[in-house]
Amino acid sequence: MQNGMIVAPQPEAAEAGAEILERGGNAIDAAIACAFMQGVVDPLMCGIGGFGSMQLYMPKRGVHAIVEFYARASLSATPDMWLKHLRGQTRDGFAFLLEGGINEFGHLAVCTPGSVKGYAHALANYGTMDWADVMAPAIRQAEAGVLVRPHMHWFWSQDQKGGGEVNTADKLRYSKTAREVFFRPDGSLKRVGDLLENPDLAATLRHLAKAGPEDFYTGALAGQIAADFATHGALLTERDLAAYELSVAEPIWGSYRGRRISTSPPPASGMSMLQMLHILDQFDVGSLHHGGAAHITLLAEAMKRMTIDKDRYMGDPAYVEVPVARLISQEHAAEHAASIRRGERASIERLDRSQRETTHVSVVDRDGNAVALTHTLGSPSGAISDGLGFMYNGTMSRFDPRPGRAASIAPGKRRSSSAAPTIVFENDRPRIVVGAPGGSYIAPAVAQAISNVLDFGMSAFEAVAAPRIMAVSNTIDISNRIRRSVSAELEAAGYGVKRSAQTFPFAAVHAIEMIDGVCKGGADPQRDGMAISV
Repeated sequence: MQNGMIVAPQPEAAEAGAEILERGGNAIDAAIACAFMQGVVDPLMCGIGGFGSMQLYMPKRGVHAIVEFYARASLSATPDMWLKHLRGQTRDGFAFLLEGGINEFGHLAVCTPGSVKGYAHALANYGTMDWADVMAPAIRQAEAGVLVRPHMHWFWSQDQKGGGEVNTADKLRYSKTAREVFFRPDGSLKRVGDLLENPDLAATLRHLAKAGPEDFYTGALAGQIAADFATHGALLTERDLAAYELSVAEPIWGSYRGRRISTSPPPASGMSMLQMLHILDQFDVGSLHHGGAAHITLLAEAMKRMTIDKDRYMGDPAYVEVPVARLISQEHAAEHAASIRRGERASIERLDRSQRETTHVSVVDRDGNAVALTHTLGSPSGAISDGLGFMYNGTMSRFDPRPGRAASIAPGKRRSSSAAPTIVFENDRPRIVVGAPGGSYIAPAVAQAISNVLDFGMSAFEAVAAPRIMAVSNTIDISNRIRRSVSAELEAAGYGVKRSAQTFPFAAVHAIEMIDGVCKGGADPQRDGMAISV
């Protein structure tokens, strides 16, 4: 490769990864340094209290793997523990709504975190640098403080009560640390340009750098975490932390326009992304006007069919059978395509009575090693143990409180993930490295970005910045840059359409495209990130 490239939603994180590449580290070293930094500069999106997965491709070593460090339900969880509290489901299907928000807010909402073990495994097995060394940029930043960026402020100031969820600002009032870090002295939320100072987080990271990653699961940190959860009568215990295990899986494969595509298997959503692409592959998408009514209708119907299958089948394969081969088969895609051609409209059924809290990094180094890493809090729980400084995930809300379903609660079960870290190959070499944050919007957003490159000839940046749509419910959600004449045409055809007020809504895709040995990056303008060539 003539250059390396790192793309991330936060400038500080992209810089941390670039610094590692410039010092001779490989793509894995850079990705982990970036991930630690993201936990500091985007603490409601990810961090050491979270989880995720990463796709690694190292051609010279013959490595191609998915490192899965998903959050797990406590070993004391039971399938019917919250059934009587069930009130409904979010419109995008991301979360189940319970009385009092107990599955999304506070200590009860927390699953056993996997990020520390995932970072450590990737670094020890595939990286070249020392654990403390890759943590150093994040520690420096935590000690200096973090400027509030526009997307950070937008996220924690939005009103989500209309959808039945707990507002992020209310979650931030839950813990003493968050009240001190995220609010001004007058009790109002900090604003763009204000400084977040979190000395407890800096101290925890320094301790973790010195003590090593196992301290989080079996050492002093584990003891502090477990004691705090016991005080709050929560599910997570020292046994959960000590028993936590990650997994390493082979990628699943699909194709689009003759290119092979590798992505993450269940319980992640690469399967759904492939399924959507396989449906679109049955049509001449490139002949359509991008963002026109015919294009949007096709995207929406493919997306709805993908979503119906996801809602029905997605779960942890260690607990339920997920028919991956059938769902991503060309035969299944052809059946869906035939239904679309007949003019049939799919209908998504959910319980009656949404950007999500995730981040991503794509990295390629000069040796051709590639990493797509998506990690998250799922949604921030608001819970921060006194003295530790980091927020825990709130991912119990993703489990279905109804027993006997693919996504039902079970002890030690991995919650299903919306992540879809993906690599598109051309002539057996990576052409696109891509992924996104954005909850239920991730798989369809990544699929649209890939289509933008391969169907419409867009560059990486053009592909991630182009107007997107979402149809993970029976409403078609559209970017504010979709023409009003188009939305009127869709409504006249009988579709429900909801226009976003945002210029760049629906997940935040970050991609690297490689052509003739040159990497070019695209950072979704929705967030505040950047692409850096090294």
